[in-house]
Amino acid sequence: MARFFYSDSIADFLAKSPAEVLGVINAAAMTSAEATQQNAWLIQAQLLRLQLSAFVGRGHIFFEFSVPRIGKRIDVVLVIDGVLFVVEFKVGEKEFRTAAIEQVWDYCLDLQNFHETSHNARIAPLLVATSATSRAISLALSSSDDNVLVPILVAPTQIGYVIEQVLRMDVPSQVNAISWYQGRYRPTPTIIEAARALYAGHSVEEISSRGAEAKNLGETTSAVVALVHRAAAERRKIICFVTGVPGAGKTLVGLNISNLQLSRAEGRAVYLSGNGPLVKVLHEALATDRYAAKKAAASPITKAQARRAVSSFIQNVHHFRDAYLDDQTAPDNHISIFDEAQRAWNLTETARFMREKKGRPDFAMSEPEFLISCMDRHDWAVIVCLVGGGQEINRGEAGISGWIDAVVEKFPSWGVYMAPELADSEYASTKALARLRATENFHEDEALHLSTSMRAFRAAGLANLVKSMLDLELDTARKLVQELEGRYPIVITRSVHEAKAWVRHKARGSERYGLMVSSQAQRLKPLAIDVRVATNPVHWFLKGRDDVRSSFYLEDAATEFDVQGLELDWSCVVWDGDFRYSKSGWVHSSFRGNRWEKISKPERQVFLKNAYRVLLTRARQGMALVVPEGDANDPTRSPALYDDTFEYLKSLGLRTLNT
Repeated sequence: MARFFYSDSIADFLAKSPAEVLGVINAAAMTSAEATQQNAWLIQAQLLRLQLSAFVGRGHIFFEFSVPRIGKRIDVVLVIDGVLFVVEFKVGEKEFRTAAIEQVWDYCLDLQNFHETSHNARIAPLLVATSATSRAISLALSSSDDNVLVPILVAPTQIGYVIEQVLRMDVPSQVNAISWYQGRYRPTPTIIEAARALYAGHSVEEISSRGAEAKNLGETTSAVVALVHRAAAERRKIICFVTGVPGAGKTLVGLNISNLQLSRAEGRAVYLSGNGPLVKVLHEALATDRYAAKKAAASPITKAQARRAVSSFIQNVHHFRDAYLDDQTAPDNHISIFDEAQRAWNLTETARFMREKKGRPDFAMSEPEFLISCMDRHDWAVIVCLVGGGQEINRGEAGISGWIDAVVEKFPSWGVYMAPELADSEYASTKALARLRATENFHEDEALHLSTSMRAFRAAGLANLVKSMLDLELDTARKLVQELEGRYPIVITRSVHEAKAWVRHKARGSERYGLMVSSQAQRLKPLAIDVRVATNPVHWFLKGRDDVRSSFYLEDAATEFDVQGLELDWSCVVWDGDFRYSKSGWVHSSFRGNRWEKISKPERQVFLKNAYRVLLTRARQGMALVVPEGDANDPTRSPALYDDTFEYLKSLGLRTLNT
């Protein structure tokens, strides 16, 4: 996306006619805008000519300034006396609608968070309803006290007055217009935003960029694409593993590759995931966008048609698997991307499913082995496994060893490419790797690992903090808490009400927040949290503030199964007695009948620990942790089940909310 469609000093802007300005904008847009858009640009130029005469020689104006992360453009940005004014016009509107207020706030937050030269600037969001009458003006900094003002609602005749009032406020840091717009834009989109932008035709470089200290997503994508080219040219079969810390962008890499237009001979990749909620949420988000985009077209489509189109891009891995049980032909695509590959089923779980659900009592392959066998039907093929460490959360998940064992034992001719980090302890594949390293088709490539979390863009060390917290590495955890202070707030409380109020207060614009608990949190019912009531992740992640099914209502609690692979801006995590701290280590429990029972199987203990790892790494900007006080009159909710956990978290240096 071009950074802007029109740029000028305010003096030069005023010297031009609105028609001249419109001509420049049209030329930059490179497409013929609709009459309504043409009219909107003309009205904006006319109104600003009347309001900016007092600022000649004091600033710069930009029309249609791009916000690539969310695939939109800001109507107008003014840089006057070192202050940024983000102006959103609603042409013909009399009212200031909630969605419009969120929109202009989102633009400001996007600049403040991701545009390098906006980090320390004073940013004032102005929402202009062009048919509104003059109104009382209120100026206030937002709750986060980060130099972003609360959106200012103004009539068109008040624009100049509001600018003067903002400039009279104390401005701690000023920006130069030219150096400001040339600043690097380094966004970190949510996976839903990223999928929408990629599907709309934006590149991964446009929507996501990180500092030089971290591997670039483009580098990993390029490494995988190079393997695709090699496999196609040499008629080889290759499996590669892309690893990374939670939130590092593995799913984004997969979606990017599946969205690339490769050569005609190579075709397109298909993105496959066994994460049902993730697939459903992405399907609905993309189908909604496609339906909306085609609604006003000459040949509109139905919502069902939009969903079918999206299905060729993103599929549930279990549907893919079932399609080729009886069909022995090669899959449609030579390139398959398996997200969260560590969650594929082992032999025992796959055999049980085939026996009970498919009527195949003699099925004797693990899910990784069967999926590789399907791709092995091609003369050349590439499998991309996206792997998260410590992410196995359910019975029968084979982990990465299931894939490695299948290659070594059944498909030794396949070339295997992975990063050295796959040997780390959280991937739990040491023994399988030792066997693989002894083969001639093993290759290491550092570009296949993403080392820095993008999810918590305010705190790259969040994944390490959660790991040290769960591993009871107290000194490391305390150090990391101190490092995150001021950048990524984490608070603890005994009150669910207090935590909900905190996340509501912290969130601005359309920033999403939600309530999360472990799927084993059976004794939170007195707090109106019942994990037995299913939460619809599509509604939870996509519906707005006015929908009781959305995460915004903080009524329906999502579990680790609902949120794995997705993210929020702010989270409220409620800790139950299923995973509680003791001086001898974590106590893993399951509630059966009317009492807690200790979990003794190591595999189930790992699943429970990983469930909390997932919950604690979902929030991009901060989280509130709730450890209930319990009830002395209820042995299943005794304070003894909760107090030690709260004191442990407190000992790490986490700030306690007043109750």
